[in-house]
Amino acid sequence: MSVRTAAAIAVVAGVVTTLLPLSATAASAAPAADDHAVLRTEMGTPVPSGPLTRGGATETFDLTVKNPTGKPVTYNPWMLLHPTGPSPLEHDAVVFKVDAVDAPATKFSIGQQDGEWQGLFYPAASGADASHGFDIPANGKMTWKVTLGLGANYPTNDGDFKFTADSYNNSVDPSAKDSRVFKVDPKIKTGALKTSFKQISSGKDGQEQRAYLDLNYQATGDGSFDSALASTLSLTHPGKEEADFRLQAMIDGRWQDLTAKDGQYTLPEIPKGFSASSGVRTLPLRVSLGKGTELKKKTTITMSVEVSLAKGNTWPFNSGSVKFPLTPIVETQPTPSPTPSTTPSKTSSATTVKPASATSSAAVASGNTNVTTTGSATGSLASTGSSSGTGLYAGLAAALVSLGAAVAWLGARRRRGLSA
Repeated sequence: MSVRTAAAIAVVAGVVTTLLPLSATAASAAPAADDHAVLRTEMGTPVPSGPLTRGGATETFDLTVKNPTGKPVTYNPWMLLHPTGPSPLEHDAVVFKVDAVDAPATKFSIGQQDGEWQGLFYPAASGADASHGFDIPANGKMTWKVTLGLGANYPTNDGDFKFTADSYNNSVDPSAKDSRVFKVDPKIKTGALKTSFKQISSGKDGQEQRAYLDLNYQATGDGSFDSALASTLSLTHPGKEEADFRLQAMIDGRWQDLTAKDGQYTLPEIPKGFSASSGVRTLPLRVSLGKGTELKKKTTITMSVEVSLAKGNTWPFNSGSVKFPLTPIVETQPTPSPTPSTTPSKTSSATTVKPASATSSAAVASGNTNVTTTGSATGSLASTGSSSGTGLYAGLAAALVSLGAAVAWLGARRRRGLSA
């Protein structure tokens, strides 16, 4: 179970809210420094006895608080209920009532500090302030009648529960806190909610370094979650550098970006009714580091998830985490161009072109990087670029040679005519 420290108890009694200064962890700790943890709580036998049913009859028992010391001790009642099973309890999942028997007039309420179910009662004269307690006289005692039952919405995947009479001001001797186990009917096989990560791969995906993971949920035992389940995910790493995480989830068959709010990513809800028969529910995730990251090398990342009810008692009750390596994007440096050689290269005196065959759609030219090809089946080839004038120059040279020969012939003939 995920545990956080909180300083307030939301007390639901009509529309009353009461703040309490201590946490459940503090109240369960060792006696206070002034050794005032001396009171003893005693719970009588519930009447009628037998299992409780959802929406069924209630049971009543006497709660007596004794002070064996020679001075008054303040008692701040704190009735703690711990169910077996994975579901957190809403404030109305349990029927709770307290009446004074040998004590001042009493009011009662229900609190849910740290997501737990807690029964509270206090002097009626204090109004709605549950921080006021009862002063148990020296060598004296006080008695109340407590009524318990199950609300109609007591979770179907929760079973029996333990009920402990404690005090949130640590005035009860830890060895003298009485408790009872209340049976719930029908009897069920209680299970748990299991959340786990599985790393699928980590490495370069196209132009990015990505890690692929599966987040798996699985319920065990009888019954089901009667509320939708909400999940929040966080990503952390050692050091103070800005990481610039880019997180995506596979939702409706495509990768979708998730945006963090106060460092938390909200994941898709699991609909109500999730149970063992639902099998394993998997949410594919992938994460990378954006260009704004200050991380410069491979770093170990911690991915954590917390699960809560989607509404009502939304304190996280389940969690899981995984560690994996992640590498930032490395900018590729352009390859430098080779330095031109100062030594003149030998140039081929002729360019050889191999014509394409009759069935080819491409022509291959040797020594010519500016060759385009036609798509005709004749294998004809069109050339562009520096060699396109070669045929023209050859023709002009041949014409000049012929012209020179003709002029020479006419000159010789003219000389012969003159000499005759």
